[in-house]
Amino acid sequence: MPARSGSMVRARIAPFKHPVASLLPATEQLLQQGGDARVVVDPATGFTRYGCTYRPDAELLAFGSSTASIISDTAFAAADALRERLVQALYAGTDPELLYGAELERIRKEFLRMSRLDDLPGLECIFSASGTDLHLLASLWLCSAQQTPSVIIMVDPTETGSGVSTALRGRHFGSCAIFGAPVQPDTALVATAITPAIVHIALRDVSGNLRSLDEIDAEMTEATEQAIRAGCRVLLIPIDVSKTGIMAPSPSGVMALYQHHRDRLDVMVDACQFRLSNATLRFYLEQGYMVALTGSKFLSGPTFSAMLLLPRAAAARLAQHPAPPELAAYSSRVDWPEGWVAARYLNRLHNFGLLLRLEAALEEFRRFCAIPETLVAAFIDRFSAAISTHTERWGEWQWLPPPPLQRTPLLNVDSWDSRQTIFPFLLFHPGDVQKKAPLSREETAQVYRQLRLPQAGGRPAATARCELGQPVPCGFINAIPVSVLRLCLSARLLVEAAQDTDGHGQAVIARAVTVLDKTYQLLLAGGSVTD
Repeated sequence: MPARSGSMVRARIAPFKHPVASLLPATEQLLQQGGDARVVVDPATGFTRYGCTYRPDAELLAFGSSTASIISDTAFAAADALRERLVQALYAGTDPELLYGAELERIRKEFLRMSRLDDLPGLECIFSASGTDLHLLASLWLCSAQQTPSVIIMVDPTETGSGVSTALRGRHFGSCAIFGAPVQPDTALVATAITPAIVHIALRDVSGNLRSLDEIDAEMTEATEQAIRAGCRVLLIPIDVSKTGIMAPSPSGVMALYQHHRDRLDVMVDACQFRLSNATLRFYLEQGYMVALTGSKFLSGPTFSAMLLLPRAAAARLAQHPAPPELAAYSSRVDWPEGWVAARYLNRLHNFGLLLRLEAALEEFRRFCAIPETLVAAFIDRFSAAISTHTERWGEWQWLPPPPLQRTPLLNVDSWDSRQTIFPFLLFHPGDVQKKAPLSREETAQVYRQLRLPQAGGRPAATARCELGQPVPCGFINAIPVSVLRLCLSARLLVEAAQDTDGHGQAVIARAVTVLDKTYQLLLAGGSVTD
């Protein structure tokens, strides 16, 4: 068994002789523990790699939830209250791991109740620090359970996460694991493991144009059937939705494959953006699919928190499979369902940082679930129309609307999650717009970075501090590599809009317009809004 990191050992054996408040770090510090290097605030900049902090910032115009979000006042208060309960329990002598397990179980039960999934028999849940960690766990655990070679079929990692493909190969995707152990990036976690073959399905062509769903489905079907004919077991990972709002392969295509090959095919829906309704989530689980979720994208909880939901059939089949002991660097026994064989090979550790981040995300979800879905859908429609109208005269601006979200095979209703909540766009240099000279990836990144900084000048948008989703590579235009920026609606923004019964969410739209205006002014000024 791998040795525990020093910090976790100290947390387990240190006698509680200090003042009560010192038993745990302050909430802001605790929120950035129990993750890898991506979760830590850089003291030089005051931000994480995702441009976030772990204290509320009400002045930031936050429309970047496709990447990550700064914690809200409400979510911070929920995390702070949980920390206080933890401190009191530790002071009373409660075992940290028992306390951690009890709180995870509380969160699991409340999440399933709010998601209206608590009546599904046999539904299980595995917690993890991030969506990338979940993919690592799933790959090593699922593939090690097979007696045959494994093939993993997924969409282009550009649309998922930079480390996902590496994680699915069973390799370290960063420089440290969640419990602080240093690791060598891109080296095998288990030296003797057979690496699964990875098949990537592109969602766009080399120019960034979207491929048709029929073409994507055909490629998925051929790759799956070819692997099965070769005697392999397949893990298929459809995405709902991607970084730029794409849902692929189609739900009907995945359903047809799964119904035909379910004895040789596992499906794990990458819903880490969590831009789906409770009804859609339930449909996936009732089909027999596993579903990966995170609380740090649409829900706008702090980075990192994630869970993998397993329906009864998958849970019953996989509960008896061991996990490689090396997973102890990324997962605790307490994160898994009680009694599972995989958990026996892991250390019994607590991760209070993850616990607080889950609690913060749960608070955002709690507030979102209290809003009627009809109000959510109506506001998304108003928002989409407003931002399109506001930018229609800007020749240097091009929205890249994703294809309609095809949820009809899943739900025969007009649900809010059939609407786009991620709005990607390209920027072009001012001048002769007919020539369409796009900003390069570095120029787009410069605009993205400058958005967060207040600028000198008299324009109203100049002093605003704004947040968009990080640039996503999107092919080439005239041989220039380009990226899209993303204006995103989050659960937090939708709650605010729905509660604004007098203004119909106009305050949220006005802030989005300010973000768009500043982006456009930065574009025209070559990266700095000044007079």
